[in-house]
Amino acid sequence: MKNIKEIRGDASFRKFFRKKNKNYTSIIIYSKKEKNKNLLIYDAVNKILNKNKILAPTLYNQNYLKNYLEVKDFGDNTILNILQKKKNIDLSFFKKIIRTLNKIQLIKDRSIKNFKKKNYTIPEYNSKILIEEALLFCDWYAKRNLSNKYRNRFVKNFKKIVKDLTLNLKLKNNVFVHRDFHISNLMLVKDKIGIIDSQDALIGNKAYDLASLIDDVRFQTSETFKNEIYRLYIKKQKKLDKHKFKNDFEILSVLRNLKIIGIFTRLAVRDGKKKYLKLIPYAWTLINIRINKNKVFLNLYKLLKQNFRKKIK
Repeated sequence: MKNIKEIRGDASFRKFFRKKNKNYTSIIIYSKKEKNKNLLIYDAVNKILNKNKILAPTLYNQNYLKNYLEVKDFGDNTILNILQKKKNIDLSFFKKIIRTLNKIQLIKDRSIKNFKKKNYTIPEYNSKILIEEALLFCDWYAKRNLSNKYRNRFVKNFKKIVKDLTLNLKLKNNVFVHRDFHISNLMLVKDKIGIIDSQDALIGNKAYDLASLIDDVRFQTSETFKNEIYRLYIKKQKKLDKHKFKNDFEILSVLRNLKIIGIFTRLAVRDGKKKYLKLIPYAWTLINIRINKNKVFLNLYKLLKQNFRKKIK
């Protein structure tokens, strides 16, 4: 069809199309695989965000049997695209993003009716899920980079250490967590921040989305800049236990980047999306930044140093 054009997708099983209507454009999201999450849950979470005056794509039309949704078009201005064109990073965007994150973390809604008129409740981001995600590092990256002789022992020790790290988290799982809150999923929409890719949202730790934003594998920034964004967030948090928050921020950042290394290896090996491999070195850099600053990582540091000597400084 002339009025429908495929546009660049992401790492998921979805396909995206821009549709030209008479007076506006819209986005068609097609997902035959994992369509409950990619269509039904995606729209339900967007409804919660919009209900709380946070900009997310509204639903225009859906045909679940034919595997698609039609939603509002936010354009192509991701914050990542904007910043990549600038010589210097504009802090004003991050001030807007932090304000948006603060609003997200005030959301009290946990349930909403989806477009099938059934109730959807956002699940908890519990330690079981965190551990399973971190183990993707073993399933894909360690499997390809360690011999059988070393891998079984590594996996056994890694599991124990990751479990211990989750037990060391101090804050409650009591805020809305987007779970992929980085500048590829944040868009500039008429001077406001719009949020996409929200289908994986859970109720979890307050530090998680900030860790996603600051330690973003797709966008390299200096430690000085990372600290500046961290301070921007902390400044607005009057009742926050800063020591507990910093502890959780560092643990979640490391666990998240171990997961990302596993996922990006899987995308390359299983799905033939080899472009993600070039992001893995910076994921290791991010792990190095955090792993040396908190003694809670001592056992993980030793294990990674022993098995991935060239990756750990």
